[in-house]
Amino acid sequence: MPTHSRILIDSQHGIVDSNTVAGTHGWRAQLRTCRGGRSEGVQVVELDNGLLCLDVLPTRGMGIWRVHRRGSEDVLGWRSPAGGPVHPSFVPLMEPAGFGWLDGFSELLCRCGLESNGPPEFDDAGRLLRPLHGRIANLPAHLVELIVDEDARTLSLRGTVDEARFHFQSLRLTSTITTAFGSHEFTWTDEVTSIGGRPATLQLLYHFNLGQPLLRPGARIHAPLKTIAPHSQAAVEAGIDTWNQIPPPRPGSFEQTFLLDLAADSAGNTRVLVDQLTGGQAVALRFNKHSLPCFTVWRNTPAEADGFVLGIEPGTNYPNPRTFEQQQGRAVSLQPGDSWTASVSAAWLDKPEHIAQEAAAIAALQERHEPKRLTTKETKFTKI
Repeated sequence: MPTHSRILIDSQHGIVDSNTVAGTHGWRAQLRTCRGGRSEGVQVVELDNGLLCLDVLPTRGMGIWRVHRRGSEDVLGWRSPAGGPVHPSFVPLMEPAGFGWLDGFSELLCRCGLESNGPPEFDDAGRLLRPLHGRIANLPAHLVELIVDEDARTLSLRGTVDEARFHFQSLRLTSTITTAFGSHEFTWTDEVTSIGGRPATLQLLYHFNLGQPLLRPGARIHAPLKTIAPHSQAAVEAGIDTWNQIPPPRPGSFEQTFLLDLAADSAGNTRVLVDQLTGGQAVALRFNKHSLPCFTVWRNTPAEADGFVLGIEPGTNYPNPRTFEQQQGRAVSLQPGDSWTASVSAAWLDKPEHIAQEAAAIAALQERHEPKRLTTKETKFTKI
């Protein structure tokens, strides 16, 4: 059977198709709209490959809210105090302190960018120029298409989101989320194109967040290190030797962030693994450093009610102020019509042999490099 597609959302033609689409291999897809509270109006596409069900959020920049596994109570995601998913109309991005983005932060996969992805930046008069983590996660897709390839046994959701404004740069994100029938893996492939008539600058970081019920104290991160440096004072105080160990919830504790330069193979491919999750499960990410050269680990370990969560975050740059990252040469320059592309694959593993294979692949990458561990914040990595 050839590939076939179906438009679920097309704002230009007023199309919203919420009918269930299903296939003979156990897959199904449906667009639904949330009702009530701050979720009012959020559109969710349930993309079910027969084993995993991905809840994708066209309303929130094609983020992935959470992933369920059939026959299990486990959820891949986290429990944010913001609840969720939160409609962007309830997120005050440009509130004066620049932290309004946090009002809507609740996804498993949340994009930070596209103009900037670091902390808020202000002008000399103290006026907010760029809010925390940018705008893309709070912009809706105007075109969403379901693509089914019965021969390749794949299910894809493609969404288009524009981050554009008059007198400023204009970027278009086209994100394709793909999973195979019955697979424990899924991949997102993003293409960002400069659709304006002036040069543009891109920064993009993938905030991939693991929390309860899977995250537990004692979980460990495996990554092939070239260099690791603390990003925050709390990370300095926590110590670089335990960067990959998840401590228990500690009410009142500060987030600890570490910046990593990962080893990769000759083609630039690298990977990370978080294991010793609840029930002996693990999660792996695989990506290429040519498009995503930077990697950030974010440990947020306050009281459980305040958001006990681990972020593993490939990016074009580190989450510093946009101006600083540009000075370090860690920004993507796009001329009109130019595009940038990256893919990240995620695997939710529950079989010991699969987890061992991921760990062995990481160990093989590490063999060629002696890790360099910096114990203090360094100006190459962060603005001090």
